[in-house]
Amino acid sequence: MVPGGEHVLPHVGRLLILLPGLGAVTTTFLAGVEAIRRKLAYPFGSLSQLGEIEGEGRAIAEALPLAPLEDLVFAAWDIFPEDAYEAARQAGVLTEADLAAVADFLRTIHPMPAVFDPQYVRRLHGPHVKHAPTKRHLAEALCRDIEQALATTGATRAVMVWCASTEVHVDPAPCHSSLKAFEAALEANDPAITPSQIYAYAALRMGVPYANGAPNLSADIPALEELADMVGVPVAGKDFKTGQTFLKTVIAPALRRRLLGVQGWFSVNILGNRDGWVLEDEGSFRAKEATKRGVLEDLLPADRYPRLYGDLYHKVRIHYYPPRGDAKESWDTIDIVGWMGYPMHIKVNFQCRDSILAAPIVLDVALFLDLAHRAGWSGVQSWLGFYFKSPHVRRGEPVEHDLFVQYEQLQRALRLLAHLPLASPLEGYSER
Repeated sequence: MVPGGEHVLPHVGRLLILLPGLGAVTTTFLAGVEAIRRKLAYPFGSLSQLGEIEGEGRAIAEALPLAPLEDLVFAAWDIFPEDAYEAARQAGVLTEADLAAVADFLRTIHPMPAVFDPQYVRRLHGPHVKHAPTKRHLAEALCRDIEQALATTGATRAVMVWCASTEVHVDPAPCHSSLKAFEAALEANDPAITPSQIYAYAALRMGVPYANGAPNLSADIPALEELADMVGVPVAGKDFKTGQTFLKTVIAPALRRRLLGVQGWFSVNILGNRDGWVLEDEGSFRAKEATKRGVLEDLLPADRYPRLYGDLYHKVRIHYYPPRGDAKESWDTIDIVGWMGYPMHIKVNFQCRDSILAAPIVLDVALFLDLAHRAGWSGVQSWLGFYFKSPHVRRGEPVEHDLFVQYEQLQRALRLLAHLPLASPLEGYSER
């Protein structure tokens, strides 16, 4: 998965967090970080800020040289020109009082023009976009943006976390097979290369770790995995695990451990934010559906337990419902089978706030990717799968969806980084 025993370079200077997309998730993240820095809020949900190295009784932030919140600086891109304060008001996640408390900070963050093409996010149209003759020129423009942001903020290094909207589903194409093919396709404006792939390419070319918080095909293609390994930069993804899928990765392992049958799992979501609006488009929904549906196929393996899961019917639906805004609600109806074939039912109603759950994930992923980079870890960081619906793993490596196994994998990596011995429960717990 990752090497072990390397020396982790100390944190020095400022860490720049680059954020494609200045929408609900990004502005909630930014406002929260600043509120915590001002002692106005508590970092609920953040393992990097509150978690411990299991069995050691030591805080992660004490055992490892994470960048402190005080040293974080930010830059973003968006298709709309409004600053982070106005963008946060439009997102409608946080109260006016909470935004007013950090308004001076949010007003300092002005998005750079985005690399954007409405054919990949068909329900959004914005004026604040880059124009160039080829996708190679767009990638070069992003590289210049990164250089400028580093210079302006005085940061010594950076991490990029994709927080923009879900792009339409794109199948892997020949241009994704190698770095050489990808770079030729950039010059040729190949339609299989999406904006998020251009961001990922630019980040890696600049030596910047990259994480994908959306379900679209991005750094998880052979061409960009090759580039990440070549330049020695870590990558992670994809699709932040926040609401309904977060609970699925808890409930499904419990049902499997008890060897209860599962006949059906029907999942419905309603949300009224920009993400919900985008997902009304069938192409974007297909990308999201793939990450949400794929979870149960691995957690409830029909090949190993055909009598338990061989006839499992799994349906996922997402509906745009403006009155709820960012306050998403999900319902799961689960039909299970117990002793002597008797049917039982589980009903789950999760009333959550999408961006509130996503914001601490952005923070943890950024800090852990930066830490991995300073340790010399490069390429796909499977141990960060704890944070994602569709964990990005190295070619040939099995995908793990069980939240508790993912947590043990994360703890194992943190112990390696902290030069602590690996306890036997951590090594044995990941058996499928």
